[in-house]
Amino acid sequence: MIIRTILAFLLAIPAYAYALRYNMHMFQLGGYKNDEHPKWLKKNLRQQWLLVFTGVLGILRILVSLLPDGIFRGIALWTTDIFAILTLLLVRLVYRAMKRLNTKSKFNYTPRVKRMITTILVLTGLVLLISFIAPLVANGGADDWELLSNDVQYGFPGFLTGVLLVMISLQLVFNMISNVINRPIEKAVNQYYINDAKRILKSVPGLQIIGVTGSYGKTSVKFYLQTLLQGKYNVLVTPESYNTPMGIVKTIRGSLKSTHEIFICEMGARHVGDIKEDTDIVHPHHGVITSVGPQHLETFHSMENIMNTKFELADCLPEGGKLFLNGDNEYIQKKAVEYKNKIFYYSEKQGEGYQAKDVTVSQLGTEFTVTAPNGEEERFQMKLIGAHNVINVVGAIAVAHQFGVSLKELKIPVRRIQPVEHRMKMREQGNVTIIDDAYNSNPVGSKAAVETLAMFDGIRILVTPGMVELGDKEDEYNYKFGTYAADCCDYILIVGKKNRESIHSGVLSKSFPADKCICVDKLEDAMNYAYSIKGQGHKYILLENDLPDNY
Repeated sequence: MIIRTILAFLLAIPAYAYALRYNMHMFQLGGYKNDEHPKWLKKNLRQQWLLVFTGVLGILRILVSLLPDGIFRGIALWTTDIFAILTLLLVRLVYRAMKRLNTKSKFNYTPRVKRMITTILVLTGLVLLISFIAPLVANGGADDWELLSNDVQYGFPGFLTGVLLVMISLQLVFNMISNVINRPIEKAVNQYYINDAKRILKSVPGLQIIGVTGSYGKTSVKFYLQTLLQGKYNVLVTPESYNTPMGIVKTIRGSLKSTHEIFICEMGARHVGDIKEDTDIVHPHHGVITSVGPQHLETFHSMENIMNTKFELADCLPEGGKLFLNGDNEYIQKKAVEYKNKIFYYSEKQGEGYQAKDVTVSQLGTEFTVTAPNGEEERFQMKLIGAHNVINVVGAIAVAHQFGVSLKELKIPVRRIQPVEHRMKMREQGNVTIIDDAYNSNPVGSKAAVETLAMFDGIRILVTPGMVELGDKEDEYNYKFGTYAADCCDYILIVGKKNRESIHSGVLSKSFPADKCICVDKLEDAMNYAYSIKGQGHKYILLENDLPDNY
């Protein structure tokens, strides 16, 4: 008995560690949200059936150890111990493999994660300690330590194997439990950093803060605007896709200098009130709303909530603050009538504010003319492909122009604009061009992306897992995406199972050849198939969306 228990204990350590790491990684990708994680667990429980089985086996092992001494008990103990050892080996192998596979989004051992892991380890230690003491207490506090080796009646080893299995199984929910326990600490830590960021902002005299938000396009507009303004101003932007309160705070505390003149702050949201939380930290002087659309419907629940949340940026602007709005967006047009700020529209279709016209698109880039409200007009050229990029660049032009940079002075900076990482960025690989639009696909952007693919002269291949976080509309939007793709592509490769049926149905509804719409389980399989496609001409492979590891 004691040998089997020691072996189970040694095997439980790596199994526990790998199961903890995987579930903590998924919790981190979900934004440490206790209200959302149960929904994720429900959707992905089949993927973690092994931990559920481990928990059931652990409970069974504890119950077996409570049986009266005898032959049946001995056989039951031996049998459950063997199952326990095999299960621990399997947990270690499976979750180690999952660690290697889940590399799209790196697991960051942030201070918060370290505190959560410490809490989980303390909880586990307390449970093991109670398991050690309970048998002795149950036996009247006897000092007979032979209980530890003989596993007589309520002996510790019988409890230990079962408890270890249960502790490993509880990694499914331990992150939520530790999150609740640590909440006061996290709140205090975050508030300290927020207060420090506010202090730093106040210490930079004359700093102009521009908030940028939108359902999509905000990261692109942020970087485009940086390119257009940095010739005249010392500009700081939130890096990459930093758009949460603590990401903004980290940028301010780590990068803001007294010499900066403009801070461009991207603001993201998945819940009502998220933008207000950001604005309460930075108090922007001006704002840009790039779009309102069906993004994160799963957490917003309605378009009305999305629209109101994006306009939380407009609500916070001071008197005299300038509000830049995408005039082609129907939701923005609808909401904007409620505001008396100094509004500057930028548009391609509506003909008001900063107006783009005469757009021409080729494989080499895009050309367009911009007319400013004061009548100033210039022709621009840029390397970005796709007409849908024009509206975002015009938005950046509008802001830069209002900051004193003439349209003529902006011609060269516009030509220098580079594609943002994973947003219609082209990579040449011999006879293949990869069009990387893998980040955060949405109904509007995905349609624009395949329409851009259609303009290329060659073999046009779409690789996609579809779109997520669209709530009850998810199947509908993915079906429509399939219909758009069928009109624009020569081959369509659907990755994974989540949206396979809806996209596939949409594609075939357009009489697209069934043998050219292929379903595969992994991105690697899709890419291998794409490279193997025979035919004359250059291959263009559009990577449209790449679901994070928690999908």
